Amino acid sequence: MSGDQTPILQLLNVESSYGPIKAIRGVSLQVNAGEIVTVLGSNGAGKSTILKTISGIIEPRKGSVLHQGQDITGQDPAAIVQRGVSHVPEGREVFPLLSVHDNLLMGAYTRQDRDGVARDMAQVYAYFPILQERSGQHAGLLSGGQQQMLALSRALMAEPDMFLLDEPSLGLSPKLTLEIFEIVVRINRERGTTILLVEQNIHFAQQLGDTVAVMDNGRVVHAGRMQALVEDTALQQSLLGLAL
Repeated sequence: MSGDQTPILQLLNVESSYGPIKAIRGVSLQVNAGEIVTVLGSNGAGKSTILKTISGIIEPRKGSVLHQGQDITGQDPAAIVQRGVSHVPEGREVFPLLSVHDNLLMGAYTRQDRDGVARDMAQVYAYFPILQERSGQHAGLLSGGQQQMLALSRALMAEPDMFLLDEPSLGLSPKLTLEIFEIVVRINRERGTTILLVEQNIHFAQQLGDTVAVMDNGRVVHAGRMQALVEDTALQQSLLGLAL
């Protein structure tokens, strides 16, 4: 969000609705290339709607979404994936009747580079060895944590320059959440993939560092360095209602 870096993503005064209900109101947000940016806020604050608007699932009523300086507002989700933006939705949404291996191949369906696909498949299995062990198993038979690993890996197979991650900790144990977050950080550092992460839990989110935006009632009410929010308990109480 600092001005001396190159923005990979910009939201400019974006407003999105579900019917008559405004979910996000005049949101402006900048994500710089190579950053990990976390969006915090309570249920219903509009966090997931931001991701759905960026990925084309929801078309905004007002404002613009720019990726790499190009206006992608309202583009088809498949076109946005091809541009390099992969969305890992809340609830994982793996293909339950397909094998783990075939789920991963679905992530690479737009690619023509077989060698690159094979390389990324090997990298995914290095990140999450359990997926290789269960590569022939139906995805619907995996545990919740394993399905989250698969959803993240499937998105990685599209070779994105940017990940949109929607509450990857949801329903997972603290130990498993930390394992997945460690892989997210590795992906960011080893591949340079930019991460925009939606979370409710600041205690998990602070492990990722970098930059934070806090949402309330559809608006961004605070943006800055994660460490500053972590160190300021009064600000946490004000913005997130955390106990002091």
